[in-house]
Amino acid sequence: MSRIGNNPIVIPEGITVDINDGKVTVKGKLGELTQDFDTVDIKVEDGNILVTRSSDSKDQKAKHGLYRSLMHNMVEGVSKGWTKELELVGVGYRASNQGQKLDLALGFSHNIVLNIAPEVKIETISEKGKNPIVKLTSFDKQLVGQVAAKIRGFRKPEPYKGKGIKFVGEEIRRKAGKSA
Repeated sequence: MSRIGNNPIVIPEGITVDINDGKVTVKGKLGELTQDFDTVDIKVEDGNILVTRSSDSKDQKAKHGLYRSLMHNMVEGVSKGWTKELELVGVGYRASNQGQKLDLALGFSHNIVLNIAPEVKIETISEKGKNPIVKLTSFDKQLVGQVAAKIRGFRKPEPYKGKGIKFVGEEIRRKAGKSA
């Protein structure tokens, strides 16, 4: 029995959910998201989204909780939005943006210029004495996570000094250096 899949998803005011031909469309004030689904049944009843399965086959059990989580993320995204914050830890590491272009100085010979998808709003925060922060905001949780992972992949945090790009609040496992 799926514990996550059995929970109903409450639809907030101002959000519309359309289900037809194995496709769910969720519209809200921040945007519109669509998701294909199969092997499970999705219904809208009394302002709730219900995900049910017809049998206890392994495939349906696996997809029951998955599609419920995806629907919940879609409803949250179009109503409130999703945010990821990345922190640049290191001497001389800088970040700036001009519109949808992110310019990162990460200690390489050239700066890294990255074009960000138009659905993702980008903001760079640079305060004196603090590490620069890159803030990503969008209604699509998958897209925000993918862009954040791409940026983090340019310079992952290393375990000896802790330098690199990390998520705000992330704990880096530190290692002891060489001992003489």
